[in-house]
Amino acid sequence: MNPTPPPPNARQRVNAWLLHQADNLMDRIYGARKRSIYRQLPNTVVEIGPGTGANLRYYAPHTRVIAIEPNRAMHQALASKARRYGLDLSIRTLKGESIDLPDRSVSAVIGSLVLCSVDDPTRVLSEVRRILQPGGRYIFLEHVAAMPGTRLRGLQHRLLAVWRWLFDGCHLNRDTHLAIRRAGFASVEMDCFTLRTPWLPFAPHIFGQALR
Repeated sequence: MNPTPPPPNARQRVNAWLLHQADNLMDRIYGARKRSIYRQLPNTVVEIGPGTGANLRYYAPHTRVIAIEPNRAMHQALASKARRYGLDLSIRTLKGESIDLPDRSVSAVIGSLVLCSVDDPTRVLSEVRRILQPGGRYIFLEHVAAMPGTRLRGLQHRLLAVWRWLFDGCHLNRDTHLAIRRAGFASVEMDCFTLRTPWLPFAPHIFGQALR
């Protein structure tokens, strides 16, 4: 049995507020990429770390969304957006490292800007593979570490401690692209892109899908 998470602390509440305020900004940055894929998803999806629901606007109406979100400060906004977009939302107050779904039980898992802040990305990816049916898809969008030896990589390293404190554990310099490729999926399609201002510490990104 999974223990009940403690009440959200002040940083978690601030992080939830910031994500909620940034919803339209994230749509302007990432929306075009997401719309091209999310509307093609099946009528039941699992989303790991949905936060305050930035992705919910992209799902087809009546989609059943199983949300794996340990920060309870996110839940109110998440539920409100699900009602706004006509979605059937189920929130599990769990970490992505321990998902209470059966093996091979779902055909689509979504992860958007989440592997940067989980405790163990390798364990989360293992859980994604476990719950996906054969041929199921893991759709991911993540910011990643800059290329080794670059000034941006150095900046990410220098900002790491304060950035983790400010943004609820977010790691600027994780090689998430390598973790996904090494996770044992049958195939991985990945597009690498950089936000327009390259000196943003989270400018390098990946977007793609992995098949079980």
